[in-house]
Amino acid sequence: MDILHVVLIIAVLALLGGFVLLRHRKGNSTGDDERLDALAAATASLATAQVDLGGRLSQMAEQTALERAELMRTLHERLDGVSKRMGDSLEQSATRTATSLGELGKHLNVIDQAQKNISDLAGQVIGLQDILDNKQARGAFGEVQLQDLVTSILPPSAVSFQTTLSNQRRVDCLIRIPHPPGPIAVDAKFPLESYHALRQAEDEGQRKAAQRAFRAAIGKHIKDIQERYIVAGETADSALMFLPSEAVYAELHANFPETVEQSYRARVWIVSPTTLMATLNTVRAVLKDARMREQAGVIQGEVMKLMDDVHRLDERTQKLQVHFGQAEKDLELIATSTKKITRRAEQIEEVQLADREDGEEPEDVAIEEPKNTAPNIVDLSDHKS
Repeated sequence: MDILHVVLIIAVLALLGGFVLLRHRKGNSTGDDERLDALAAATASLATAQVDLGGRLSQMAEQTALERAELMRTLHERLDGVSKRMGDSLEQSATRTATSLGELGKHLNVIDQAQKNISDLAGQVIGLQDILDNKQARGAFGEVQLQDLVTSILPPSAVSFQTTLSNQRRVDCLIRIPHPPGPIAVDAKFPLESYHALRQAEDEGQRKAAQRAFRAAIGKHIKDIQERYIVAGETADSALMFLPSEAVYAELHANFPETVEQSYRARVWIVSPTTLMATLNTVRAVLKDARMREQAGVIQGEVMKLMDDVHRLDERTQKLQVHFGQAEKDLELIATSTKKITRRAEQIEEVQLADREDGEEPEDVAIEEPKNTAPNIVDLSDHKS
C-alpha cells in the first residue's frame, strides 16, 4: 500500500509541475489559459480522487490487516497441529526404531554365535578331513563310530571289541548271540580314496578307472572278512561289513549291484550307520527273546516245585481231616456217657424222695440196674487226638 501512496504523490507533483510550467508560459500564449483552467480542474479532481483513493486504500489496508491476522492465526493453528502430529510421528518412529535396533542387536548376536559355530564346525571339518586322509586314523574313526553305535543299543554283556578268534584274527566287534546263529563278527571298512577318485572323475576314462578301483577295494574287503571272521563252530555263518559313510553305502547300492550280490554270496552283509542301527535293534530283540526263554525255564521249574508243595499240603490236610473226624466221634461218645451219668443220678434222686414220703426208714434195697441200652464209656486214653 505504501507504493500506491508514493505513485499518487508523484502524479500530483507532476500535475503541479505542469501547472507551474503552463503559468510560466502564460505570457507567451494567451490561448493556453483554458488549458490551465482545465488542468487546474483536473488537478482538483485528481486531489479529490486521491483523498477518496486514500480512504479506500486505508479501508483496504485495515481489511488486509484483519485478513492477514486471521490468516496468520489459522496458519499458526495449522502449524501447531502439523508440529504436534510430526512430534507424535517422530516419537513413534523413534520408539519403533529403538525396538527395531534392539531386535537387530539380538539377531546380530545370534548371527555372531552362528558365525562362531560355523567357524568351529569348519575347524572340525578340517580336522575330520585330516583324519580321513590318514588310513590308520580313518580306520580308528570307523572303529570308534562302530563302538559308539553298538554300545548305545546293546548291553555290555552281549558285545566285545577287538576280540581275537581261534584263527588268531582280531575282529573289530563281536556280537554274542545264542546258537543259532551264534556270535556275529562286525568289521569296519572305509574305502575313501577310491570313492573320492570316483566323485572327482572329470571324464569317462577317469570315471571307469575309479569304478574299477572302487569295485576292487570293496571286493577285497568282502573276501578278507569272509576268510578271517567267519569261523565254523565258533562264529555265525555270516558277518557284517560296516561302512561309516552313508554316501559310500548309497553309491555302492546305486551303481555297483554286482558287488552287492558278491557280498550276498559270501554271506557278508554290508551295513551303514543307519542300517546297522536297525540290525542292532533286531539283535537286541533276539537277545531279549533268549533271556525270556531262559526266565521261562526258571519260572517253569519254580512252578513244578510249587505243585509239589501243593501236593504235600493236600496230603497233610487229608490227615488233619481224619484227626478231626476221630475227634468228632470221641466227642459224641463223651456226650453219650455224660447223658447216661445224668440219667442215673436222676434215678437215684427219685428213689430217695420216695422213701422220705413213706416215713419209713430206708432199707437197704438193692437198686436194680437199668438195662444197658448204650455202650459203655469209652476210655479216651486209647484214642489219638
